[in-house]
Amino acid sequence: MAWNESGNGKNPWDRGGNDGPPDLDKIVRDWQKRLGDLFGGGGNRGGRDSSGGGSSALIVLGILLLLGWGATGLYRVNDAERGVELRFGAYTQTTQPGLRWHMPFPIETVEKVNVTEITPFSQKTVMLTADENIVEVDLVVQFQKADPVAYLFQVRDPNDTLSDVSESAIREVVGKNDADFVLLEGRAEIALETEKLIQQALDEYEAGIVVTKVNLQDTNFPRQVEAAVQDAIKAREDRERLAFEAQSYANDILPKARGEAVRRLQDAEAYKSRVVADAEGEASRFEQLLKEYEEAPAVTRERLYIEAIESVYGSSSKVFMDTDGSGNLVYLPVDKLLEQRGSSAGNSGSSNSSAPPVPPSVNSGTSFRSQREGLRTRGNRQ
Repeated sequence: MAWNESGNGKNPWDRGGNDGPPDLDKIVRDWQKRLGDLFGGGGNRGGRDSSGGGSSALIVLGILLLLGWGATGLYRVNDAERGVELRFGAYTQTTQPGLRWHMPFPIETVEKVNVTEITPFSQKTVMLTADENIVEVDLVVQFQKADPVAYLFQVRDPNDTLSDVSESAIREVVGKNDADFVLLEGRAEIALETEKLIQQALDEYEAGIVVTKVNLQDTNFPRQVEAAVQDAIKAREDRERLAFEAQSYANDILPKARGEAVRRLQDAEAYKSRVVADAEGEASRFEQLLKEYEEAPAVTRERLYIEAIESVYGSSSKVFMDTDGSGNLVYLPVDKLLEQRGSSAGNSGSSNSSAPPVPPSVNSGTSFRSQREGLRTRGNRQ
């Protein structure tokens, strides 16, 4: 039996009720009616045309859209920020922190700039030093956006400008110094000088950026030349070590040589003074002797002879004695006897021993003066 033969005229697939999709036209008409009642339109009452209600709905929708568009102009500026309002891209004013409003887009826009945040900027570059060495410098620049208007409008790209200025400044400073100064003790000084140059260039550009700190994170030779650089450093250290050793040797030997030279000069001066003094003394003695000789030639000759004999005998180890009335020369080892007597007297164990015998013809108390007198008497007899 067909579904339409059941007699009830219903669709066998209809489960009862209206469970289908809602009617969109009906929904729109219901909303139009409600808005018309709200604004006094009355919907379709009294046989009015529904076009009047549709226009009222469009007006309300436009008002709502206008209010929503106006609400998009509200914005908030934080304490650390400054708002820069632009009208069709041109600067109008700078707003302080708080809740603000501007003409909505596209009439006006706002740019927020954080003026208290310190932003780090890092840059690593390779450059030449004054002594033509290659060094790699890792530079960190900390800056602050002090003037938001200048930061946004004076330069096209402030970050790229800061990068170029920083690289130029560090190259200028490093290029004026040697590699040892850059790598060792000069890092703080280079950082300060670089900071001054960067700030000076940014002020000329009116970039609105204030550099707060410049640090050299690392300065070293590139890896490609590190081995050769280490060899050069070792050679330089050896050169300095040898120079120090040579200087130490010079400091040790030069004072000694100067002292020896001074000593020899002083000895020469002393010898000169002594020789001159001796010569002058001999000359004075000869002059005095000449004066005595002119007054008594015989006596002077005899005295000179005796003094010469005394000088010769005084340095001789032999003793000669002559006796009157005898042609025999008696020789006694008086020098040996005197030496034995002196050695026996110096011996502490022989305090009671007697002195060696002395021949009767020799008087131990006889001096060379008596011998000289005897010689003088003998000469007078002759």
